[in-house]
This record gives sequence, C-alpha cells and structure tokens, in this order.
Amino acid sequence: MIKRYPLWKTLLVAVVLGTAVVYSLPNLYPPDPAIQISGASSSLDVSRGTLDQAEQALKGAGIGVRGTDFGARSALLRLDNVEEQLRAKSIVRRALGDDYVVAVNLASTTPAWLSSIGASPLKLGLDLSGGVHFLLQVDTKAAVQKRLDVYTSDIKKTLREERIRGTVRRAPDGRIEASFATPEVRGQAIDAIGKTMGTLQKELVERNGQPAVLFGIGEAQIREMEDYAVSQNLTTLRNRVNELGVAEPLIQKQGRNRIVVELPGVQDTAEAKRILGKAANLEFRLEARPDEVASNREEFNFRNPDYGQRSAQLERDLIITGDRVTGANSSFDENGRPQVNINLDSQGGSMMNRETRNNIKRRMGVLFIERKNRTVGFQKDADGNEEPVLESYEEKSIISLATIQSALGTQFRITGLANPAESSELALLLRAGALAAPLDFVEERSIGPSLGKDNIELGLRSMMIGSLLVMGFMLAVYRVFGIFANVALVFNVALLLSVMSMLSATLTLPGMAGIVLTVGMAVDANVLINSRIREELENGLSPYAAIQAGYDRAWLTILDSNLTTMLIALILLAIGTGPVRGFAVVLTIGILTSMFTAVSVSRLLVEAFYGRRRISKLSI
Repeated sequence: MIKRYPLWKTLLVAVVLGTAVVYSLPNLYPPDPAIQISGASSSLDVSRGTLDQAEQALKGAGIGVRGTDFGARSALLRLDNVEEQLRAKSIVRRALGDDYVVAVNLASTTPAWLSSIGASPLKLGLDLSGGVHFLLQVDTKAAVQKRLDVYTSDIKKTLREERIRGTVRRAPDGRIEASFATPEVRGQAIDAIGKTMGTLQKELVERNGQPAVLFGIGEAQIREMEDYAVSQNLTTLRNRVNELGVAEPLIQKQGRNRIVVELPGVQDTAEAKRILGKAANLEFRLEARPDEVASNREEFNFRNPDYGQRSAQLERDLIITGDRVTGANSSFDENGRPQVNINLDSQGGSMMNRETRNNIKRRMGVLFIERKNRTVGFQKDADGNEEPVLESYEEKSIISLATIQSALGTQFRITGLANPAESSELALLLRAGALAAPLDFVEERSIGPSLGKDNIELGLRSMMIGSLLVMGFMLAVYRVFGIFANVALVFNVALLLSVMSMLSATLTLPGMAGIVLTVGMAVDANVLINSRIREELENGLSPYAAIQAGYDRAWLTILDSNLTTMLIALILLAIGTGPVRGFAVVLTIGILTSMFTAVSVSRLLVEAFYGRRRISKLSI
C-alpha cells in the first residue's frame, strides 16, 4: 500500500484548494466599462439630479447606459461597450461643466456574496486594463516668485526688528527694492539682511533721489530652486498617490520640468485627477489693521459660506506657508465641527511662536490657495472626440480667521471647514506635502481600453495555447499520471490567481508571461516525479514502492531547481522596476504555488486513484 498523508495534511490541502477556487472566481466576472463623476471639490457631492442630467446627455447622443451606481462621493454610469467610453466622457464633461470631474473607469460585476468575503478580481496594469496618463508641467517661474515673496516678507520683518526705517516693495523687473533715507541707513540694512539672507545678490541704485538697493536671486540659485521644485513635486505626487491607494503607479520626471503620471487598473481615477491637480497650499497671515497702508493688504472671500462674513482683509506679509507642515490629520472640535490638527517643523514652529507672541488678541487668517482649471472652449482630438481647452488660474480663499489667544508653537488646529470631507482632503494634501510649484496639465489621456483589451486577448490566447500544448504532452507521455499532473496544473493556476488577488497584486503583460512560465515550471516538477517513478519501475520495484520512491527522491531535485529560480526572481524584485517587478512578483508567487501543487496535490490524486486497490502495473 502507498504511504498515505495523515488526515490533517489532507484536510489542509483541501482547505487551501477550496479557498483558492473561491477567491479566484471573481476573475471570471469581467468589469463593465463606465465613466465616473465626482465633484471638483470635496464639498460637492453628486446628486441624483446630476446623474440624471448626465444620463439624458448620453441618451441624446445615442449612447446606451446599462446602469448607475452611487458611491460615497461619486457615481458611476455603466456603458454597453468600451468603444463608447471616451465619447461618453466628452459628452458628460460638456453637459456638467467645470464643477464636476469626469473620468474613464471600470465598474465591478463581482457577485455580492464574493465581495462580502473580501474576494475581488485581479488589478490589471496599464497595459492590460488601460488607465489614465497625465503629463504635468511644473511652473518653475512661480516657484521663484514664491521664494521672492517670502524674501520680501523676511526683509520687512528684519528691518522692523532692527528698527531700520525703509520702504520695501517688488520692483518692475521682479527683484525686491528697498529704499532708505540716507546711504548710512542703507548700509545698516544691507548688513542686517546679509546676516540671514546672505545668498541674495545686491545692486546699489538711486530711486527718486533716495539711496536704494535691489535684492535678487542669482542664476545658479534659480536653477537650484527649479530643480528642487521638480524633485519636491515628484515626492509630493508619489505621497498623494500612495494616500489614494493606487496600485503600481508610474510617476517619473520627463525632461527639465515635466512629470509623467500613469495610474493603471480599476482605480478611482476621478478622485486621483482631482487630488493630483490640486496645487493647494496654505498661507498664514495676520488680519490687516484698519490703519494698514493699502499696498500691504489684500481682500479675500471665505471658502465656507456659513462662516459668518463674506470677506476679510489680510496683510501681504506671510507668517509661514504650508511647506512647514510636517503632519496633519482631520478630527472634530468640542462642538462636533470638522477641524485639521497641524504639526509644524522646528523652524516653522519658532516663526509661528514669534509672530503670535507679539500679536495676541489680533486675528490670524489661514489662506487656502488652489490652482484650478476652467474650460474656455472645446476642440476635437485625432479620434474625433471633443476635448475641453483649459485655462489655469489661482483661487485664494480664507478657511479660518481666529483670534490669537496665546502664543502658538509647533502644534495647533485649523477650524471653520465646511464639512468632514473638506477637512479630510485638506489633511491629505498637507500630510502628503505641499507642492513646491504649481502644476499644469499639459496632456491628459486615457490609455487603452481597446489596447488593453487586445493585450488581454492575445495574452490569454498565448496562455491557452501554451497550456493546451503542455497538457497534451503530459497526457501523451505519462497517460494517467499525466492526468494527475494536469489537474494539479489547473489548481496551480487557480491558487496563483487567488494569492495575487488577496495580496492586491497588479497583473501586467509581463506578469502574464510569468504565469506561462509558472505553468511550465509546475509541469517540470511533475516530469521529474514521473520520470523518477519510471526509473524505479525499471529497477524492479513494485508499483507502490516506485510511487513512494519517485516522490521522495525527486523532492530534493525539485527543491533545488526552484530555489535557484526563486533567487533570480527575488533579485529581479529587489532591483527591477516597472514591468520587470511585475514579472518577478508573478514568478515568485508561481514558484511557491507550483511546488505545493506539483508535489502535494498530485500526490493526493495518486493516493485517491491507486491507494485503495491492488495493482500490478502503473499507467505511466
């Protein structure tokens, strides 16, 4: 008789295979093509009326709508076919205007009972499912101007602290101009400013008969600031995408001041577009005094219409900006209203403490600055679809204006937000990091619902052909034992897909190549076992002894060959990027599943077929 597995091991294999089958089932339900609608701001939800308006626009254009789904802050319109997605997006975008973000997406069709146990289909990469491609341009000139604004405020503060009288303003050529009564006072000012801002270039001039000095930034420093703006924006975009949970994104620098962002798979692309496109930042300023000169005050509206007043005037001088924020999280105050808790770095904390300590009982405003786009027209692309022509503009609004009760430090809170969604979004943007310079969308396109479909069809065809050839070979050469190997192979693929689904791994075209390779490796283990059984039979062992010896003696060879391949896969996973990592992930998981199914599953099948009867020969 064959030495049988103990009951616990048999039950363990059965549980693993049953779980693999259940969690691989969602991949049999392909998603519906859809367009997703969400508000351009976190405070704007998609209503039933908005969805009806979009649906009527599509029906008027002859595009069928299969169904609608409401999410937490967005809605999906399911379409009949992939080919109509891009045209539907253009139609709905034109019907709803700039208040809503419209993006291409995929709607899940997984049955509710599978979703309730956490079963979900594989996430597909950009080359298989399509996705969204953004080409963003960093406005490096704005970064330089922003730095000059900060220098302007710092120079004014330095002169006040040193009790030096002078007039500071921005010159027509963009530099900072400071005028003084006498050359001696100008010299004192230059010495005081040079202690903290020694990198500024200085030029002595005369303005209206008064001695003055022009402060500017050198070319080397400008280039350094531009490089920093691009690298900081890259980091911020990666942090924001990580906060959104997008799988396998591509975010990389292109050229001198451009960034490519590709978001693949079944993701909330509308939300991603809205968050990525926000060049949001904060500025903390004191409220202007009634006797403040007009040149040093600006008037802004409140972001929250329920705040109690429509507008307020703030000083142009800055206390700190959002780039001093090191942490942020949303919560509720003692009255149940949304707020954001802020943590500053040490330098930001000291600057905040100095200003608030000297201005107790004055009001401090928190200014929210957002770079937005508005539609100024429409034009047709190469495929005949209408695309909006966008114009960038900057919107500034006050989100909080509170009286300073005591000196603030590195921790404080922002109140006056409209709703919890707005506080969560503001915390996300601050936590992910402020953009060092605004971003403009140079190019935005949806990649490949049709291209991805072709890749999937070709990939599946190659997998089917390869699998059928392998299974046919096993049947022809090893007969009944070939059937055992083929059944184990089917379970191997199911187990591989289920593990990748549970790990939320992303399947790419190289990943499909990894699955094909895994099929070959799984069969290779059975070839070693079956060949060993043949050899033992030829050496005169009985069928049962040959089976036992074949599995026992082939195991070390199987382990050795798979470990060497696993080593290569881990190296690829460690140093590879993009498609190489996708291939390595599938290969690593596939090695583990193929070792399990080729040995354990096929052994149980042999036991079930031969273990309870007497045999004189094996069909091998």
